Amino acid sequence: MTKKQNFLLEHNKLSPLNLHATLAILTCFKKDKPDLFKVKNNEWSIDKMRRPFILWMTASTREVSKSR
Repeated sequence: MTKKQNFLLEHNKLSPLNLHATLAILTCFKKDKPDLFKVKNNEWSIDKMRRPFILWMTASTREVSKSR
């Protein structure tokens, strides 16, 4: 299992259904926030990435809601 898959499993286990992620969503997050992945040991660390990921995800959800 990759670090990315492990992050996904752990994140989804800890999150309510409305914050569940997919591998595609994680890929978009990494493309949008490349600076977070510059430090090798931080790559998909649940402790380092989960909070920024949730903030990014909720901000993205709000933007989609506004555009409707």
